Amino acid sequence: MPPRSYTSTLRAEQAANTRQRILDAAALCFTRGGYAGTSLADIATEAGVSVETVKLNGPKRELLMGAFEQAFSGSEGRETIAEREVGRDIRSVSDHAEFLRGYIHFVAEANRRTSGLWASFLSAASSDPLVQESLDDLLSRRRVDFAAAISELERRKLVPAGLTDARRRELADVLSFIVSPESHQQLVEQSGWSMERYEEWLLAAMERLVFAG
Repeated sequence: MPPRSYTSTLRAEQAANTRQRILDAAALCFTRGGYAGTSLADIATEAGVSVETVKLNGPKRELLMGAFEQAFSGSEGRETIAEREVGRDIRSVSDHAEFLRGYIHFVAEANRRTSGLWASFLSAASSDPLVQESLDDLLSRRRVDFAAAISELERRKLVPAGLTDARRRELADVLSFIVSPESHQQLVEQSGWSMERYEEWLLAAMERLVFAG
């Protein structure tokens, strides 16, 4: 029994490592060539595996979603950021200033890793209904995450007490807008800001537009 168990575990680890390589390769290919301009063969070449291996991890739209999730948060899956280890780690920081720096740094780095991939995602969704469904699911989870972020800010008394449900939703929308991948694309990629300046701006924008309630 132990040798069989060991072999099974080894195969599972190898499969997981292969999938991670495929998703990393998909992220690069989709960013460079767009969704329509990327084939499974392109992904296979980039990952150093066969096309059949990529197909076993596909179809392409699922590779797009998995690639985005892995690039954004470090792993794929339907869990919100708040439910993932990275979200729990950020919330566990008791010092408010350190918590905010950690949150801003995570978002900024996630945007840096996924900015081009996000553009490909949006473009693909505009012409492929199945990709649009994946995008809608991702945006739904994103809304849950920003609602959770506002709740955490309330718990820490970083926003005024007594917010109505409608105002909470508004603040979540504002926060989502501030830290969107588009903000990184415009300020860092198009305007040439450094990542340090970008993080400073994110924090200042949160203080002005969210903390005031």
